[in-house]
Amino acid sequence: MVICLGAFIAGLTLPLADRELAGQSPFVFQGGPDGARSVLSTIATAMISVTGLVFSITIVVLQLASSQFTPRVLSSFLSSRVTQTTLGVFTATFIYSLTVMRSVQGGFRDSDPFVPQASVTLAFALVVASVGMFLAFIRYITTSIQVANVVSEIGDRSVPLVHSLYPANAEDAPAAGATWSPSEETERCELADTHRHGVVTHVDFGPLIATARSEDVVIEVLARTGDFTVEGQPLARVWGMSDAGEEVRRTVLRCIGVGPERLLDQDLAFGIRQLVDIADRALSPSLNDPTTACQVIDELHRILRPLVQRTSPSAYLVDDDAAVRVIHRPQTVPMLLRLGVAEVAHFGRDSPPVIEGLRSLLDELAQVARPRYRATIDELRDALPAPRRPY
Repeated sequence: MVICLGAFIAGLTLPLADRELAGQSPFVFQGGPDGARSVLSTIATAMISVTGLVFSITIVVLQLASSQFTPRVLSSFLSSRVTQTTLGVFTATFIYSLTVMRSVQGGFRDSDPFVPQASVTLAFALVVASVGMFLAFIRYITTSIQVANVVSEIGDRSVPLVHSLYPANAEDAPAAGATWSPSEETERCELADTHRHGVVTHVDFGPLIATARSEDVVIEVLARTGDFTVEGQPLARVWGMSDAGEEVRRTVLRCIGVGPERLLDQDLAFGIRQLVDIADRALSPSLNDPTTACQVIDELHRILRPLVQRTSPSAYLVDDDAAVRVIHRPQTVPMLLRLGVAEVAHFGRDSPPVIEGLRSLLDELAQVARPRYRATIDELRDALPAPRRPY
């Protein structure tokens, strides 16, 4: 949209500058009004046709990605800057050519014609840029649907969440050792949103802590990131007041983001979920592709190895005075371990390479994991099928 808007503005303003610079440069378009109209018309016609082709290719790629991998990876294709820029440059060239065409005045017999020479020359430059973007787009499309690149991109987006959401040491956690529990007499009220439904995409903890401190209450977030909620379902509980005011209610609900699909902002489980879905589909009888599942296991290793060396986030968040103000439900390391291993082991139980890959993964994790996670790792390893004897 930004590229198209810039092209429209350029198409309006550049012809005005052409009137001041007319005939001063030998490197611009030298044709007459009829020639300028013909060139701009040809560019506009060609570009809108090629734009339709690019849209068609994009739709085909989305269908292939959805059927071969999982529908949950489509957001990465749609958010690609290559795809967005290609469509933007193509559409901008079309808009720019039509906008400049209205500035061409006169004809073959007109004694006072006007041809915006620099503007027409820029249209040529946009065509050259469009050809370059088309080649880059074709190369991006051919590489983006390769399973190795899809899996690696999910890992590239998931690994930073491990380092940002999970503290390296227990002492680094915002509320290390803090706990809180209400008494039987503690007043409470539940906050529900009657207008929104969808997946909890993120929780903005800063304003929640500030609100809880100003009201001298404790706010409990009932929905975990990635959970699905419906209209009227309580999203939060306020301990310390029997009836939250409208301002408190609006502030708390605004801090809990709800959207149509999961995001990789605070949801590490979503990245692991995408990888597991790819492995599950590869192990289905229709595809029977254990090699792809083994590639997924390697990428899960990349995510889980640093994860088991870190601490699960504290469920209790404190203010500057070390008083617990927010309680939430974080995605714990054992939960993510089970998510990444158990389902792949179930669908790959008849595939020796998959089971061997999972066993090697868990053996390596057991060597580097914190002691508190080794029971979960041993549980997952013991649940694997026994290795088959070689033929």
